[in-house]
Amino acid sequence: MGLAILILGLVVFIGTHLITTRRGTRAALIGRFGEGAYKGLYSAASILGVVLIGWGFGLYRASGWVDVWYPPAWTRHVTVLLVWIASVCVVAAYSPGRIKTTLKHPMLVGVKLWAFAHLISNGDLGSIILFGSILGWAVFDRISLKHRADPGEPPIPVGGPVRDVVAVVGGTALFLALGFLFHPYVVGVPAFGR
Repeated sequence: MGLAILILGLVVFIGTHLITTRRGTRAALIGRFGEGAYKGLYSAASILGVVLIGWGFGLYRASGWVDVWYPPAWTRHVTVLLVWIASVCVVAAYSPGRIKTTLKHPMLVGVKLWAFAHLISNGDLGSIILFGSILGWAVFDRISLKHRADPGEPPIPVGGPVRDVVAVVGGTALFLALGFLFHPYVVGVPAFGR
């Protein structure tokens, strides 16, 4: 039951985000419903997807755990390092400086790093489905960006090195909040010191 809900959540979340890659479909939906309604429906569907993913993964962990492989203990340290870098990348998308200029799409880089990091330290079926799906979507989205004639939302102006300092400090704060608060209290697994 948990895996089915997890997969449904992934279909809703990723399916919603795939609309962004289909510029004609997106434009037609905006034309039909208006930009505000489109963004509202898009956000509601994304939130529903995240809720279903979380609920399904929680049910799966509680009752249907399936081990596929057993990652070595050292992979946890690699995961911690990669998630810190991913957190900096995500914040760099909103505090654009040289990091954004270099990576072009730091949000997608962060999502790919986050998913890959979790794949290498989790060998159970639910984690492979969850993180593998998110990684696959992020790779597809990045490739699709190269082929879009319409760039989408207007770009955030790029600043100087101060923006990079903000990205590193903000990303580190995000990383610590995820590790010390979200992971142990929401996911139920300590991110540090297992």
